[in-house]
Amino acid sequence: MSKKRISRRKFNCMQQLSNHDGVIAALAIDQRGSMVKMMESAVGKERYHVDMVYEFKELVSQELTKYVSAILLDEEYGFKGMNAKNANSGLILSYEKTGYDVNTPGRLPELLPEESIQRLIKKGADAAKVLVYYNPDDPKDILDKKHAFLERLGEEARAVDLPVFVEPIVYDNEIIDDKSPEFAKIKPRKVIKTIEEFTKKAYHIDVLKVEVPVLFKYVAGFNDNNPIVYSQKDAANYFKEASDATTRPFIYLSAGVPTKTFHEELIFAGQSGAKYSGILGGRATWFDGVAAYGKGGKAGLLEWLDSVGRDNVEHLNKILTQYAHPWYHAYGGLDNIEVFDINLAD
Repeated sequence: MSKKRISRRKFNCMQQLSNHDGVIAALAIDQRGSMVKMMESAVGKERYHVDMVYEFKELVSQELTKYVSAILLDEEYGFKGMNAKNANSGLILSYEKTGYDVNTPGRLPELLPEESIQRLIKKGADAAKVLVYYNPDDPKDILDKKHAFLERLGEEARAVDLPVFVEPIVYDNEIIDDKSPEFAKIKPRKVIKTIEEFTKKAYHIDVLKVEVPVLFKYVAGFNDNNPIVYSQKDAANYFKEASDATTRPFIYLSAGVPTKTFHEELIFAGQSGAKYSGILGGRATWFDGVAAYGKGGKAGLLEWLDSVGRDNVEHLNKILTQYAHPWYHAYGGLDNIEVFDINLAD
């Protein structure tokens, strides 16, 4: 196996974003529009003020980055959280505009017009994150636009020497409800095909932040009162196939599932042979804290974060210790990485 060459800065950033085991045990709280809606629901529209979102993200970052290796934030609502994070925790900053233009076919991605990766570096970023909605069955002209977008993104990240995390979210143009049993049947193939595309060298993606390849609430034994779409054997095969399709580190997102479900997904993935390098856990970690803030304000949230929130993170960390693999496992281990210096001239 030829050695994987990684620039010193990217290597150091990846280590900063990881724990002592080389696992990315990270917290995600870069929600924007959805975060506003959550807060409005918790406190009531008549009481809501944007300062509440600022404070919520600040306190979550302040308290929970004591126990995670990194945090993903947006600057728009999370600027206070950027300043409040633990110094030992890495920082990933969102680089895409939230949502997409519903009047343009293809859910095309768009970067924040006032940002560049160079500017994110100056704000302390150890990585940039970009979410891309992706349907591998879209027409060629749509796919070409997204592929070119990712090629430009990868080249920009290479030029300024910063890791880029890409988060592909799959969808279908016919089955709109992505939580339905009908979508569950087609999701594994879409996730696997998406990973096969995004793991290509042309995109220079450093970490894939991926969905689990099934809708877990339809897996036999984990389905509660939902219909069964997958046997446990089939689900395990999908996890393994998706993992085997990657040629670079990948981590799982929580996708808004309940805390217990996210824990079950991670354990099942590990037992199925998926070689994931960690997580960016979002609402599964802090969602119930929104209600605590709505009911008890700052004091109520702090109490929740220092008890339930901390327990959520520590439980995830225990699962990662047992099942996750270091990010450099994807490259054959540290001994198979050649770190080199880049001279970024002024």
